[in-house]
Amino acid sequence: MQHHEFLALVQERASLPDRGAAERAVRSTLETVAERVPSGLARHVAAQLPHELAGHLTREPRQAGGSGPSAERPGGAVPPGDGERFDLTVFAARVAWRGGVSEQAALQEAAAVFEVLDAALAPELMERLSHSLPHDIRELLPTTRAEDA
Repeated sequence: MQHHEFLALVQERASLPDRGAAERAVRSTLETVAERVPSGLARHVAAQLPHELAGHLTREPRQAGGSGPSAERPGGAVPPGDGERFDLTVFAARVAWRGGVSEQAALQEAAAVFEVLDAALAPELMERLSHSLPHDIRELLPTTRAEDA
C-alpha cells in the first residue's frame, strides 16, 4: 500500500477533514504503538509500511529526564525498547496528547489507523501485533480481516 493510499483510507474511515489530519492521526497512533510493543515487532511492522510511515515505529526512544515533550508525556516513563506496559487509558491519553485532540477523538482515529494497518500488513504480522497488545487496546482493532483497498 502506498503512503497516499494509507492516508486517504485513514482520512475516510476516521471522517477527518484533510490529509494533514490523517497524517497527524497516523503519526500519533504509530508512535504510541511503538512505545507499547517490542521494538523487534515494531521494526517488522515498519518494514511492511511505506517508508514515510515506518519512521513513526522505529524512532529511538528519547532520553529520560529531558525537558522536551517526552518528559511531560501522559503515562510517564520513557519506553525501554521492549514494549512499555500500559492500558487503553494511557494509550488514549498519549495519542490525544501527540495529536492535540480529545481522548475520544484519539480512540476513533486510532481505530481507523488499526483498520488500515490490518489491510496493509500480512495477516500473520497483524496477528502478532494484536497478541502483543492488552485486551483493552486490542478492542480498537477490527474484528474481521480488513479487505485490501
